[in-house]
Amino acid sequence: MHYHQRVYSILLFVTLTWSVQAIEPPAYVQKQDVVFGESHGTGLLMDVFEPTTKNNGLAIIDVASGSWYSDRGKIRDHTLAQVYSILCERGYVVFAVRPGSKTRYTALEMDQHLKLAIRHVKSNADAYKIDGNKLGLTGASAGGHLATLAALTPEPSEPRANNKNARFDSTVAAVAVFFPPTDFVDWREGKMLDSKVLSPLLAVGTTSTDQGSLAGKSQAELQEMARAISPVHRVGKPALPFLLIHGDADQVVPLSHSQKLVKAIQDADGSAELIVKQGGGHPWLTLPVEVALMADWFDKKLK
Repeated sequence: MHYHQRVYSILLFVTLTWSVQAIEPPAYVQKQDVVFGESHGTGLLMDVFEPTTKNNGLAIIDVASGSWYSDRGKIRDHTLAQVYSILCERGYVVFAVRPGSKTRYTALEMDQHLKLAIRHVKSNADAYKIDGNKLGLTGASAGGHLATLAALTPEPSEPRANNKNARFDSTVAAVAVFFPPTDFVDWREGKMLDSKVLSPLLAVGTTSTDQGSLAGKSQAELQEMARAISPVHRVGKPALPFLLIHGDADQVVPLSHSQKLVKAIQDADGSAELIVKQGGGHPWLTLPVEVALMADWFDKKLK
């Protein structure tokens, strides 16, 4: 998926730059590298995009991760896709969270980092003039995976905690994501995701040739570990609405991933919608059109 993510960046840069230049300058002020937490002695970072014209009192957390790599290049990709300009023009404050990369963190650790970011935003809601109880959550591909996983496995607040952030829970109010991986146990046609991609998500430093701490694990144990990071297997009774946007020509993450998650949420009496982009790959060239649809959806669900 890392190769395809690089292709994603190149396609966005070549085909979307014209549209970015054709519109007015972005309606936001960007503050880079805001520290929202710490892990293993290293600061966890996010960029904050604040609207310059109006603040509607709402915020969106954008998970900046592709192929489970999180760096400034991912924020650039989302900028070219007009995620921040479209949302900020509508008055949203946007937090572009970088939850870490699979070269150093497992998927469960990245999930914890994202939840820490949610708590941080809530604890600083007054400073950003937003309602911490009406947070939207978004992401694409790996970012969409982490967003759905975090939303489906919320953690409660700890009112007596010394850490201010821990006094807030990690729940959000609505989730809208693009082409998210949701099932690592049944990735495609009943088979698990290729070990070259899956193994590092389960144990840091592990590869398909050097199994590291996964050595000796049975197939059943590996499946259980994969199940723990699969949103489709973490659906309980979700009380928040979901929107998934996925192309029917996606050769990286099959459309079935979104279809299965939507069905699982609906079967649990939750609210989930799926927009299928005809001919859409991973991603597609007119992505800003669907970003605007996502913004419309957030307008309805959060306001």
